[in-house]
Amino acid sequence: MKDMIQHMVAGGCLAVIAGCSAIEKTDSFTLTANLPPNFAYVATVYYKPAVGETCTVPAKENKADVFNREWRTEYQPNSQIKLYQTVNGCLLALSSIGLDINATYGKDRGDFGGDFGAILVGQQPNERYRGTFNASGESEFFGECQWWFRTAGGLRRIVKILNCRNTDAQGVPFGPKPLVTFTPGELTGKTVRLSISLAAEEEPYIRDTWVKVPGGWKRCMGENFEDGYAFCYGNYKNFSSFRMPDGRSCTIYPGCTESTEVKP
Repeated sequence: MKDMIQHMVAGGCLAVIAGCSAIEKTDSFTLTANLPPNFAYVATVYYKPAVGETCTVPAKENKADVFNREWRTEYQPNSQIKLYQTVNGCLLALSSIGLDINATYGKDRGDFGGDFGAILVGQQPNERYRGTFNASGESEFFGECQWWFRTAGGLRRIVKILNCRNTDAQGVPFGPKPLVTFTPGELTGKTVRLSISLAAEEEPYIRDTWVKVPGGWKRCMGENFEDGYAFCYGNYKNFSSFRMPDGRSCTIYPGCTESTEVKP
């Protein structure tokens, strides 16, 4: 699915209606987002020669703008997306926006996870993901992200993987990744909002490595503490400690509070 969406983003869709001489090159719309704490998006904007243009540009010049490239330190929720760009005299029209959804869970540089979504612009948008606008000129599309946790390294340190999926306004999943599609003529002066919720509970990334207990999860020992995979294999009595991202040594995730009852 990721390869398919990335191909659609990079290649784009049919971009604009004919009549390029009448195009206002300053046309734009606002991309914004409602995200959980410690989340940020990066938007990579792609263009294609407008319909009616006979010019071409190198593929690397179709990627004209990247918003929130430095998302850790300079994040801004609002991005002003141009609908048209001119490169070497060639009029380009917006075809797609690739969205990286990033989130941090600790202070170390590597303590982050990321997933992706997209905005596609074309003459024949996918009706399943069709964006609509309210009377105020705003369109909202939705997703839910969940942390998947695992242990890694000799200390069995907790690391997390972010998984995001498309949902409707009520939070019901209906597609793999956050995605919305529009026709080019409807975006001028409008606002498109990505709204992401965070699942209340985390889940193990690899099955049969953790056991659910009251208050959280316990990590199976495996053959020994040096066992990098440490599957349970039916042994729900022999557990190991692990290291939290903040340095604490714990025996139950996520609260570090021990429980005497074990339920495989």
